[in-house]
Amino acid sequence: MLVLVATLAIQALTSMAVLMPAVYVGVAAPEIGVDPSRIGAFVAVIYLAAAVTTANCGGPIRRWGALRVSQLALLATAIGLALYVTAVPALVLLGGLIVGVGMGPITPSSAQLLIHRTPPHRRSLVFSLRQTGVPLGNALAGAIVPPLVLGLGWRGTTLAVAVVCAVLALAVEPLRATLDADVGPRAAGERAAGPAYGAVLRSPMLLRLASGSIGFVAMQMCFSAFIVTFLTTENGIDLAVAGLVLSVSQVAAMGARILWGWIADRFVAPRKLLCLLGLGMAASGAVFALVTASWPIVVVAAITVAIGATAIGWNGVLIAEVAHLAPRGAVGAATGATLSFTFLGAVIAPPLFSALVDWTGGYRTAFLAAALCAGAGGIVIGRGARSG
Repeated sequence: MLVLVATLAIQALTSMAVLMPAVYVGVAAPEIGVDPSRIGAFVAVIYLAAAVTTANCGGPIRRWGALRVSQLALLATAIGLALYVTAVPALVLLGGLIVGVGMGPITPSSAQLLIHRTPPHRRSLVFSLRQTGVPLGNALAGAIVPPLVLGLGWRGTTLAVAVVCAVLALAVEPLRATLDADVGPRAAGERAAGPAYGAVLRSPMLLRLASGSIGFVAMQMCFSAFIVTFLTTENGIDLAVAGLVLSVSQVAAMGARILWGWIADRFVAPRKLLCLLGLGMAASGAVFALVTASWPIVVVAAITVAIGATAIGWNGVLIAEVAHLAPRGAVGAATGATLSFTFLGAVIAPPLFSALVDWTGGYRTAFLAAALCAGAGGIVIGRGARSG
């Protein structure tokens, strides 16, 4: 429970920091001198940096400890956020890179901390509970950031979150003696991403999970990054209401992650469940693409609940399955390598989404394309479930 609470808090805060610019981009972009639609490219920068660090975090985790790496990640996030407030495009971009560097090791570190402390029959549930930190952070971004921006401005809000990141890094220090007790010399094979990638490439099931998750995270990131802009600019919904709709979808995702983890432990094999979730997020995403200004906000919120439950609810089951299939003693490295594949979806999808918006003059085709990617990911994993 101690490990779960600590890793959950760290994940929630870093997730909030990553999504926060997408919430206040309409206010901040004019001061920075960029178009709000470029938030997709900015999100891609964050995830590109995260993909690199998550693939290479196995060595640091082994050498310094998973909790120490998490603390350093929080401090990197705080530094990156502080650079945002300069409103200088080059420094804002650098800040995004640093936030991505901080984001990358969070999940592999938590997997390393949890895998040997979790009973096998509760693995999916515990990992799903930990992964509720992502939608929790996103929900906080949707519910808290708009009011804070109105009171403190986007700069003050960003600095406040940066300070909280630094405080949390210091607050978990007393836990390090217990949680990082297994720190040892870094294995030669963990010095680079290559051996960890090799473990994924040599395992057909890990490769299918990694490949399918690209489509899943593409849907997740496009929905989370563009829902507020889509609802406000194309459907005339107030910013505070759009932020609340985002929060509702994230709260639904939190409950769904726990539910899917429980189901995967007891009733449905994890890979089969992931396949069904992929098809579910494709269907709900396609319906969301049809939303117009005439639709009741209650109906719109209900659709986003379905998307949150599927497109943002799959992560815990997938990471638990990756940790289960990973070579013993290399859970952090294998999880990091798998997630670096996953992050490809977050790197590629948002800028392609923005390009589709520019090309078509609206968001509907782009959301349909994201839904198609999610369905394809489910099919890829589903084929692995049948063969496995």
